Amino acid sequence: MHQNRSRLTDASILPICAPRTVAMKSSVWFRRVVLLVLLIIAGQRGLAEETPFIALETSDQGRAFSAVGRIDLAGRGFCTGTLIEPGLVLTAAHCLYDQETGEKISLAGLSFAPAFRNGRAAAFRHIRRASVHKNYERDAEDPVRRVSHDLALLELSQPIHQNGIVPMSVGRHSGEFDEVALVSYAHDRADVPSLEQSCRVLASEGSAQVLSCDVDFGSSGAPVIALEDGALRIVSVVSAKARYQGQKVALAAQVLDQIAVLREGFTANASAIRLPQVRSGVSTASQTGAGAKFLRP
Repeated sequence: MHQNRSRLTDASILPICAPRTVAMKSSVWFRRVVLLVLLIIAGQRGLAEETPFIALETSDQGRAFSAVGRIDLAGRGFCTGTLIEPGLVLTAAHCLYDQETGEKISLAGLSFAPAFRNGRAAAFRHIRRASVHKNYERDAEDPVRRVSHDLALLELSQPIHQNGIVPMSVGRHSGEFDEVALVSYAHDRADVPSLEQSCRVLASEGSAQVLSCDVDFGSSGAPVIALEDGALRIVSVVSAKARYQGQKVALAAQVLDQIAVLREGFTANASAIRLPQVRSGVSTASQTGAGAKFLRP
């Protein structure tokens, strides 16, 4: 991945990445993209399309991305999440809400499996607590407000210290990079993590971004990754997908300036839910959530 020294905030830079017929300021272009089609992506079946993803089918192939895993949502589907500390997982806030009622899903039914592959994972943890960004607005009519703070931290029932599972740190804003990468699960690749090596940052407004990544149902919460000082860092989190003039784009929330707010959520609410006994090692194929329903933000 090539690091860009500029921040891609000048409108004059955007036409290079945007469709040729578009010549407008960043904020206007961003809003037009997300207003056309805004689909929040939690695990749901759909029509498979060709994608630029590389399946990380072996532990060796996925070693650098061992922190990325599947979050199973109490039979309602699944999202993608990333271990950022031995006991903390970063994902999208909308993954924690039921699509029909708008109520939060009981944490007792949630679990995280890093490096989940073909029904097995290096570890399996229940969720002890969750902190949703205090400014997250799942019902906001403005899609920019809806995406900008679509972030949550999950505290695991026990930290993960297994060999080969290395947490991934948060880096700078993704607008500082020409290209970023994405590792995720999705409805048609639910059992193996996949890598998209080259996405471009097309536009941004506040903490919300438009990326050229190809995402689909189940990719919610996936890490957008950049190479910073020789190490892979999370620069934003996938929130939704959209289309603009036939071009697939992903919508993501930048994370650097928002992690502190998420941590404060744990301090403000110190209570914890009692959960079943922790199990380590193998998670079964029955936990894949293959028949998942669509979850709204």
